[in-house]
Amino acid sequence: MAKIKIKKNPGSTDMTAMCDVAFLLLTFFVMTSTAKIPEALPVDTPASTVQTKLPESDLATIIVGDGKVFFDLKGRQVRIRTLELMAEKYGETFSDADKTMFSLMDDFGVPMTSLKQIIEMKAPDRSKAGQPGVPMDSTDNQLKDWIYNARIANIEVNDKELQIAIKGDAKEEYPAIRKVMDICQDQKINSFSLVTGLRGKDF
Repeated sequence: MAKIKIKKNPGSTDMTAMCDVAFLLLTFFVMTSTAKIPEALPVDTPASTVQTKLPESDLATIIVGDGKVFFDLKGRQVRIRTLELMAEKYGETFSDADKTMFSLMDDFGVPMTSLKQIIEMKAPDRSKAGQPGVPMDSTDNQLKDWIYNARIANIEVNDKELQIAIKGDAKEEYPAIRKVMDICQDQKINSFSLVTGLRGKDF
């Protein structure tokens, strides 16, 4: 007696739920992510095998490249207080809106007289503004004042000593880096970090 073959219908997978999840994830990442703002002074740091990370707070970074020096500072309240101290010293006036915008900025490299113009720019325009760098001449050493006032502000706001990091371009001449180090050492800052790029160890 012949066997009766029962035809099997191939099963189908409903992809509707998976598509919904994919679009929800995509929407979440688009809404929560922020575009990377180009650096005002991009530098190519020298390679190193050191894996020590910089602190997330209580940190000032001095960026050296192309013969210019830029300054960056962590912490919104610290940035605002530092700006207030610098404004008092140089006789500049900044509104509350200016202070708020300055607290949201990244690194900058202009004299105090031009800082208000940079603050009023949109973030993408700052990187194209051709900032000349923070002055650090013997007659106009504003970098020294930024470091000094940032240290005071960090103690007032966070009650901690400010850490200093120097981020220099790999092709930058040594005298420019040395000058920044001398400014730090003149303020009794003998411990600072040198920012490098990570490379694999040679075996």
